[in-house]
Amino acid sequence: MKHLLPKQAWECLQANPEALLIDVRMEIESMYVGRPPGAVHVAWYEYPDFTPDIPAFCNQVLAEAGNKARPLVLLCRSGQRTIDAGLALEAAGFSDVAHVVHGFEGDLDARFQRSSVNGWRHEGLPWEQM
Repeated sequence: MKHLLPKQAWECLQANPEALLIDVRMEIESMYVGRPPGAVHVAWYEYPDFTPDIPAFCNQVLAEAGNKARPLVLLCRSGQRTIDAGLALEAAGFSDVAHVVHGFEGDLDARFQRSSVNGWRHEGLPWEQM
């Protein structure tokens, strides 16, 4: 799995129109916190279980991607869920998987708040909010 900083992920997506950006956060996170335009939502897990259904996740990604060779860029809140999701996809045979280091909101700062240290939003990359 490739580990891309947010700006590297954006450049990768711009350079390769075939690449698919997948937001693995819960639906409510994606809707209310914001997401990059064009991101496809496939949750790694949902409330209230917070337990991934790995076969279902991989099947849904395959349905969105169309094939296991399509380049995938995974995004979550802080870059942690995408590691597990990416490893599961690779184990299922996906061959070109990357994740966004620091995710959409980034690491916590000294006041335990996100989006002020690093991450997609902190880098000023495009995003939208419902």
